[in-house]
Amino acid sequence: MKFNKHLLAASVSIASMNAMAPVVFAQEATIVLPSNTVGLTSYNPVTAILTNAAAFLIFDRLVEVDAARNYHPHLAESWEEAEDGMSWVFHLKQGVTFHNGVPFNAQTIADWLPLYDGTDNAYYTAAIDSIQVVDEYTVKFVMKHPEPNLLYNLAIMGVPEPKSFVAMGENFGVTETIGTGPYKLESFDIGQQTVLVRNDDYTWGSPVAKNTGPAKFEHLTFREIAEASTAFLELKTGGVDMLLSVPADFVPEVEKQSDLKLVSVPGRELVYMVMNVVKEPFNDIKVREAAALAINQQEILDNIYGGIGQVADTFLISALPEAKVADEYRIAFNPDKANALLDEAGWTMGADGVRMKDGQPLKVSLWTQSDSVFRRLSEVVQAQLKAVGISAEIGTFDSAMIRDQYKSGEQQVAVRSYVWDNADIVDWFFGGDRLGYPNISMFNDPKAEDLRAAAMTGSKSSDERIANFTAYHEYVLSQFPVAPIYQPVVSVAYNTSRISMPEVFDAPGIGSTVLMDMAPVE
Repeated sequence: MKFNKHLLAASVSIASMNAMAPVVFAQEATIVLPSNTVGLTSYNPVTAILTNAAAFLIFDRLVEVDAARNYHPHLAESWEEAEDGMSWVFHLKQGVTFHNGVPFNAQTIADWLPLYDGTDNAYYTAAIDSIQVVDEYTVKFVMKHPEPNLLYNLAIMGVPEPKSFVAMGENFGVTETIGTGPYKLESFDIGQQTVLVRNDDYTWGSPVAKNTGPAKFEHLTFREIAEASTAFLELKTGGVDMLLSVPADFVPEVEKQSDLKLVSVPGRELVYMVMNVVKEPFNDIKVREAAALAINQQEILDNIYGGIGQVADTFLISALPEAKVADEYRIAFNPDKANALLDEAGWTMGADGVRMKDGQPLKVSLWTQSDSVFRRLSEVVQAQLKAVGISAEIGTFDSAMIRDQYKSGEQQVAVRSYVWDNADIVDWFFGGDRLGYPNISMFNDPKAEDLRAAAMTGSKSSDERIANFTAYHEYVLSQFPVAPIYQPVVSVAYNTSRISMPEVFDAPGIGSTVLMDMAPVE
């Protein structure tokens, strides 16, 4: 690990906080990232397929989203869409500079967006045919086809300084990053921590935040702690100042602490079990459906998550209109049907409670992440599968390494989660051109691909996009590559003697608009 003078200073100040004036340590805060964002290998905003809260502080977006999922200006002050959806004009904010002093303007956009070509994130810009620089602060997108999802994409896509991006190559986002955000990258120790230093020149924050700049803290340290109990102990003892995600079973413990405060925001996460459709026994749809119907979501909600959150019965978070599928496609606990399906598939129950077929037991490997909540969840899933005659052996992998394991395609079944609030996550995890990872299920179905194309590129309006994605979502559910389990809320905990936060977060998650309103307690 790299030596970091700011982390050392924070540690010293915490250890001696009773003997030092608050001003000494008030300019630094240490934040623990959610376990599902552990393992980031680069802050490259163009190629990364995993991001975290620190990335939203390094790179600004053209537009921002509030809690109601309305779009607001940021680096783009305003925009107009043509009636036929075939062009967009964006008027850019003036006076913005990158961390290296290079001015942000329309040419930035023209140089930036083509960088996505050929990357895993190329679909963000795939609908854009050409980019025209109208004047220094006006840019026009000419579209190949209407893209109702364009503003959502632009609200995700961090803007790097294009010339530095090209010059640094693979080092961009690892050894250095250049954005326009309220913080600059000071150090990045992969799998350990990220340290940011305030951009003192920053005055162009989104109006969604009360504070448009500069940020209130001079330094922020984002730590990666995969083990939930360790993270909570650090918060309780003062080793860290904030947890961006508190597991449900630790919520009562946080509430007992007089110096800690808990704030809950609607979640964007969905926990699920995924099955590899090309490996036995899950190449048989009856076995997949049986395994999915064996999962008792309510039991898991009550016993693993303390009743906090809600059960999931589709692959999308319930806030999305595309999650409103017909009842026949919802996946819910039904052990009688699960047993009947396994009987039909030729798997007969053995004396030891494990089904047999052609002399072979119905045994599978169940992959999971190493943090405590996932381990406990996987043990419950293991017991629920065993109740219908499927024996699952749990294989545990470090949270930062499991993605590489998925790329092998050797997984049979896995328990995992994603964080996203757009229906295009169905495309991401079930697209036939992404087998291994992120398409862990190895699902590659011709009908699904046709529905996918209609959803991704064949929609001329938001309503049509919703209808197309709903149909695509329903078909994927009908093939049972996945069993939805749980939809959490996000519980954020912080030390009130160190940090002041707004009572209400006007954002769909914890990103720059929330963290810009975070202030030290003087």
